[in-house]
Amino acid sequence: LAARAIHSHSSRKEEMFVEVNCAAIPEDLIESELFGHRRGSIPAAAADKEGKFLRANGGTLFLDEVGDMSLKTQAKVLRTLEEHSFTPVGGEHPVTIDARVIASTNKDLEDEISKGNFREDLFYRLNVIPFSVPPLRERKEDIPLLGRHFLKEFSSQYGRRPREITDDAIDALMRYSWPGNVRELRNVIERIVIMNPTTARFERRHLPPLVYRDGTR
Repeated sequence: LAARAIHSHSSRKEEMFVEVNCAAIPEDLIESELFGHRRGSIPAAAADKEGKFLRANGGTLFLDEVGDMSLKTQAKVLRTLEEHSFTPVGGEHPVTIDARVIASTNKDLEDEISKGNFREDLFYRLNVIPFSVPPLRERKEDIPLLGRHFLKEFSSQYGRRPREITDDAIDALMRYSWPGNVRELRNVIERIVIMNPTTARFERRHLPPLVYRDGTR
């Protein structure tokens, strides 16, 4: 969401926002995913494929969980950032691009550098304007706003009438530690909407036991 907000408020907002989850792509496929490939260059490559870097040309490329990228791929990403060009897998000619790159990670990259898992030169190339998104437990003032937003969203999605949530329930939500962050809060609100189809006003007792118990401490 933070990366999309940066993109949507920038001069590149009319161009593509392209996301890559580096942790979800097998190591033997990530180069093809990022840089594309030419037909026959890898097994089952029956046609040319456009990579994410090229799709993001003029726009924004978001490298999610960049700390899970292999050292080999890190080297090619670094070269692309430095030269603003790359060669697709199996290709012969470089492709020039102009894309903003935003990278995220839940790892301590300086620690990963010391362990030999992340390239120091790539870290400094990416670390131009660093910022941290704090966990939900450190910005609890967002919980009432997010909780009511998700309640409105799921009430509409499941065909329910507009619902309310009491201050007492909000207080319990704010006392909970939210190890799963905003995604966990969203799931909790969806659960109470599904499990209480006729309830118009959600109270503390409607919350899942884990949240309820933790929220009473």
